[in-house]
Amino acid sequence: MESIESAIAAERGGANRVELCSSLIEGGVTPSPGLIGQARKGLSIGLHVLIRPRGGDFCYTSEEFEVMQRDVLAAKKLGADGVVLGILRREGTVDVQRTRQLVDIARPLKVTYHRAFDMSLDPIGSLEDVVRTGAERILTSGGAENAIAGARTLRQLVDVAGEQVIIMAGGGISPQNVRTLIEETGVREVHASLKSSMESPMRHKNERISMGSLEGREYQRRTVLEDLVRQLVRAASASGESS
Repeated sequence: MESIESAIAAERGGANRVELCSSLIEGGVTPSPGLIGQARKGLSIGLHVLIRPRGGDFCYTSEEFEVMQRDVLAAKKLGADGVVLGILRREGTVDVQRTRQLVDIARPLKVTYHRAFDMSLDPIGSLEDVVRTGAERILTSGGAENAIAGARTLRQLVDVAGEQVIIMAGGGISPQNVRTLIEETGVREVHASLKSSMESPMRHKNERISMGSLEGREYQRRTVLEDLVRQLVRAASASGESS
């Protein structure tokens, strides 16, 4: 979720936690302290904050790693229940040492290793590495474009993980496919963005200028609709899983 509106809609729709971020167009980056604080104030469900200093790859410089440490501490201070993060080495393996440092800094918050996992060299080997970091959860599409395409790998990950770490499926999950996905993979948790386009309320529009790299986005935004969350929760609950 990248807005207060979306986070509240998710809670009202029955979600049991939200992942807060900014700039979903880049796959998400760390939200501002103001957004984290306002979300904590407005939510009673779990609040998990994305720790990602920039878009692009997940191989970070020492300076970027320091930013991540500071952001973990800030999220912790602002009342987050968990953080969501991931670091890879150049070779595509999980950076166990630095990830474990962030996990230690985050305690007692819960830590999810995010979809940097899907960009790693070997999913099974990466699973064992994530377990070594102390993270409680892996968010993954099974290394595919979406969780449906990665269902076979997700099944393997669930089987190998056992009780060591939770495999949370994410990527392209909808009310229409979530039940099938759960039944095929055995995942216990799912992650969905459920974004819908909404027109800007602006009456005056200067469409000659684009403020970002994608033209035409100034007067359109993406938000989460409460009813879609409710539909997803109902479909997932029919399989006895959480969202």
